[in-house]
Amino acid sequence: MSTDIPTGTETVPEHGGEPIDYELLAVLGEGDRPAPAGRFSASMSHLYRAMLRVKHSPTQITDVTLFPLVMLLMFTFLFGGALAEGGTSEYLQFFLPGVLVNTVLMITMYVGMGLSSDAEKGVFDRFRSLPMWRPSAIIGPLLADAARYVMASVMMLSFGFLLGYRTQGGGAVGIVAAVLLIVVCAFCLSWLWTLIGLMTRNERAVTSISMMLLMPLTFASNVYVSPDTMPGWLRAFVDANPVSHLATAVRGLMSGTANTGDVLLVLVEAAVMVAVFAPLTMRVYRTRS
Repeated sequence: MSTDIPTGTETVPEHGGEPIDYELLAVLGEGDRPAPAGRFSASMSHLYRAMLRVKHSPTQITDVTLFPLVMLLMFTFLFGGALAEGGTSEYLQFFLPGVLVNTVLMITMYVGMGLSSDAEKGVFDRFRSLPMWRPSAIIGPLLADAARYVMASVMMLSFGFLLGYRTQGGGAVGIVAAVLLIVVCAFCLSWLWTLIGLMTRNERAVTSISMMLLMPLTFASNVYVSPDTMPGWLRAFVDANPVSHLATAVRGLMSGTANTGDVLLVLVEAAVMVAVFAPLTMRVYRTRS
């Protein structure tokens, strides 16, 4: 039985009377079909797509650059004198590591907002039909946000040094270790917002839920003030707060007084978040229509 493609043009009734150009089909069928994109290249393509979204979204750029500086100035000079006995300079030494944690954690919500927008518009339905590694559509935006976390950290630290912050015994190694710890924890937390974004498919819902969770965790922590003066019931919550654990570890790394137990506790909490939310996120991504 011959399998050659006919030549010429023919009108076939089952195709609605539209002519079929067999010569064009023969040209399109020549050569080997390109191999599907690998895991790394597919993830990098989605990372690039996510970075383009940040580039064209003024709100996200502002939150990475301007918002951290406003927070640092406002709390240092408006409240620093009242909150620290040594005035604003002493408060800056305490506050900068904490507000660095707070700033990065607050911008983790954007990955969930972006993915919820894609899910709402049906973009993920097209991604699922492509011959690529499916998790790349999730991994790429998460990696892109990790780059934003580093950018926000660099902006905050640079401005902090201009205002007079000093690392004391931590040095450059302590700063790099502290930033890496924050980025790792923020990356792990982002899986929660990704899950919420895929489930709700609504940017406003992601914003509302993330703020409802982050605001109590960041303000009821040791980011802004020491819990020594808090009532017992509130101090118990602050001491058990994962945000307080991260802020304590970051302060220790930047000041050169890091406790190995504090850092390990933070890493364990980050690992638990990934172990719980990453599989749930991928399950929702694969099954939710």
